[in-house]
Amino acid sequence: MTPSEKIEAYYEKEHPFKEGIAILRSLARQTEAAESYKWNFPVYTIENKNVLGICKFKNHFGVWFFNGSLLKDPKKVLQNAQEGKTKGMRHWKFSSLSEIDREGVLSYMKEALENQKNGLVIKPEKKKTEIDIPELLQNSLNAKPSLRKAYLEFSNYKQKEFCEYIGEAKQEATKQKRLEKVLPMIEQGIGLNDKYR
Repeated sequence: MTPSEKIEAYYEKEHPFKEGIAILRSLARQTEAAESYKWNFPVYTIENKNVLGICKFKNHFGVWFFNGSLLKDPKKVLQNAQEGKTKGMRHWKFSSLSEIDREGVLSYMKEALENQKNGLVIKPEKKKTEIDIPELLQNSLNAKPSLRKAYLEFSNYKQKEFCEYIGEAKQEATKQKRLEKVLPMIEQGIGLNDKYR
């Protein structure tokens, strides 16, 4: 099934909120957004960036705004989509056709699209986690500057793999064997699990 067929199937499927999502779709189509299909529901994009989605559930339907926390929300209708899990996504939900404020929804959609065009988006935070370097590895890195330099060129993720591989060994002899295995890999710029990727 093509993306456009999936979109049509989504809107055509019998559902208590079939008419409601059709109204929201007609509003989205009054904007400059491109209609696409992601995560099993219609998503409206601009410059290939996700801006809003139209969704239906058992007890409600509505519009997801991917960067909804940046909308002005003069009507105070937006709810955090997943409390504590998302910084940006907000949802304007309805449980009946009479609740749809067409002018308001269209205004929010247009503001969301303008925000995206102007680069007003929530940037994901990169979590830089502290890596606990096993003493054996740390001693080797301290003793050989070229090894240290090669180690630091790896991503945090790959550094962590080396550290966990050595650190999780129960016996000192096993730790030593693992250290001897990874030192040449580090010097050659080969990640511990590169052959599996």
